[in-house]
Amino acid sequence: MDDDGNKKATVKDELNRIFSLSGDSASNEEIRSRLLDGGQVTGTNMCVLVCAMVIASVGLNVSSTAVIIGAMLISPLMGSILASAYASVAADYSLLRKHTIGFGIQIAISVTAAAIYFLLSPVKEPTVELLARTSPTFFDVLIAFFGGLAGIIGQTRQDKANTVIPGVAIATALMPPLCTCGYSIANGRWDMLLGAGYLFIINTYFIFMSAGIILSVLKIPKMRDLTPKEWKTRRFRMIVNTILIMLPSIAAVYFMMH
Repeated sequence: MDDDGNKKATVKDELNRIFSLSGDSASNEEIRSRLLDGGQVTGTNMCVLVCAMVIASVGLNVSSTAVIIGAMLISPLMGSILASAYASVAADYSLLRKHTIGFGIQIAISVTAAAIYFLLSPVKEPTVELLARTSPTFFDVLIAFFGGLAGIIGQTRQDKANTVIPGVAIATALMPPLCTCGYSIANGRWDMLLGAGYLFIINTYFIFMSAGIILSVLKIPKMRDLTPKEWKTRRFRMIVNTILIMLPSIAAVYFMMH
């Protein structure tokens, strides 16, 4: 092989080394324990969740960005999404059902807590912070996807002192859209409910998908091997779901630019 060939091979090897995810990844047992523990729906998590929802609702109600950020930092919602992604990649469908149901319960309690707050709040007019969560675009898809990538990469490292998750929690913003849904229900603003609900779906789905991609790259052990037909069906569903969820956000960018 000539010098150019050796140089290309060296550069490729160096890039592979730099961007390798397996070099400092935690063990499969540690990753499983960390993700599933983070996704448990316990009394403590639910109490923290309600507190976070009330704090975020107050922040949205008075347009305080600092208060909203504080609520996002203590919210346990992302843990359930990452645990569900792990269960999906591991083909552990009983575990996936458990965490999906738990996530659904968290959503219901979150929206209820926010709706109760906004029913009691004397400030009824939608603030700038509330309105900002009602018009999602393709840029929100990018934030959710790359935020999810950063989040799951941080969670699967050997170093437990994770500095990535707080930033991801702020960037992907799971709490404010749910609070906005609560506001919409409390004040009969169904137009806002549609936009905020769609933003929450975007964030949830693309965090879930990006986490699944990284866990697949790390070769998380599976409960059972999927047949070629099952793999084909899973890929087809993922592509269709991704397109269906992205289309409205792409259309929003198009109309925004024209």
